[in-house]
Amino acid sequence: MGTLVVVTQQDGPTAPPAPGEHRTDTVEQGRFCYARCACGWRGPARRARSLARTDAQGHATDGGNP
Repeated sequence: MGTLVVVTQQDGPTAPPAPGEHRTDTVEQGRFCYARCACGWRGPARRARSLARTDAQGHATDGGNP
């Protein structure tokens, strides 16, 4: 099985997500990267990190809709 790497951009200490808040990060697994959210949402596997980040941004901006 491949290596799992979680990549989170942090600007400093943050509080746990508030109910209904969509805090996203990206996860690298082998040659693929996907976005995930504290609400349990997971985006599709992508070869480009930029697309995974776009998925995460879209999820957070759309109020949690896939």
